[in-house]
Amino acid sequence: MNASVSADQGERRAWGWVHHLRDGGTTPWAAWLEPGTPVAPVVPGAQQLELLRRLNLTGPVSPVLADRVLGASAVGRGRPDLQLVGAAQLTRFGPRPADPSEVSANELLRVATHVLTEDLVAAGVPRRRRTPPARPWRTRYQLLGDPELVGPILAGLVARGRPPGGTGARVVVLGADLGRMLANAWTVRCFDLGARSWRAWTRRLKEQDRLPGRADVALVARQWARKVGPSNVHVVLDPAALPDLLGVRHPVELPAAPAAEVPDLGRRIARVLGLHVAGDERSALLTRRLRPWLADAPGLPLGLPAEQLDWAGKHAERIGRQIRDAGYAVHGEPDALLPGDRAMVEVPSDMATLHLALRTMLAGTPRTTSEEAE
Repeated sequence: MNASVSADQGERRAWGWVHHLRDGGTTPWAAWLEPGTPVAPVVPGAQQLELLRRLNLTGPVSPVLADRVLGASAVGRGRPDLQLVGAAQLTRFGPRPADPSEVSANELLRVATHVLTEDLVAAGVPRRRRTPPARPWRTRYQLLGDPELVGPILAGLVARGRPPGGTGARVVVLGADLGRMLANAWTVRCFDLGARSWRAWTRRLKEQDRLPGRADVALVARQWARKVGPSNVHVVLDPAALPDLLGVRHPVELPAAPAAEVPDLGRRIARVLGLHVAGDERSALLTRRLRPWLADAPGLPLGLPAEQLDWAGKHAERIGRQIRDAGYAVHGEPDALLPGDRAMVEVPSDMATLHLALRTMLAGTPRTTSEEAE
């Protein structure tokens, strides 16, 4: 049998597999034998076909989503769309045809990211809810520090008519386990302009021996002490102190940390989203549409890689000494800054992030969020 006949048979077999996958099938390429009728000029790529098979394994896939996956490009840095081994002729140039079962999770994520970014752009930026007027008798405060911790607390206070600011406002600087605050700083970057991998990002911080600004509680407190005086600065390391300082009656709990895969998927989408929208729209889609979309993903939170713990611990001890010696009112023990031993994920794996992407693709983009709800 000559090569052209063999390639033609392989292509018909490939089209049989395409039809099987579009109908919800999960048989691997290596085990598929039945031929099928072509429905397009070329067979979809190995990445697209394997991603659809993984989606079928995860849950029911609509025909519309199946076609979108098969027609998606593998965006970002990586290999071009790969032909199926056994369904394409070998050439001297370009990448060799691939067995879909050997395509890496990172390659499949490049296709999934394309589809999710299209969904995000189609959903659009959510409308903001109106906030109630400020209560004139409210406690005047400024709540500062880690934006992942402070942001949700501030949003809740504003929604109850207690915005920050005002003459004579007390300055409240919120801190926590430094490992968590570093993970939070990376998370913020992931949902902004995108970021390098968690391990690479923390490794560079250690090499440069520096902390992100808002993760350094002593630095934030010092900057504000120059404006209002040390006696007006409160450093909070125990959330139980927040109600009295903020003038509320109910307990103020720190927001839960997201699953480690959430910011990892966010950073991949952020890079691709820049090809579709720019400026304020990009930022709003990432923070106000994508973050709520992924908020309920199950999984352990992100923690520092083991090789960064000693370095972070030394900075936590340094911060504790500085806030104690500066004369601020410190609520809680400085030991609360030390990286903790809670259950966590040191490095998000490509496979875990792919599973999150698959579940998110099947769930579909929420067209209404709590921000938009009346």
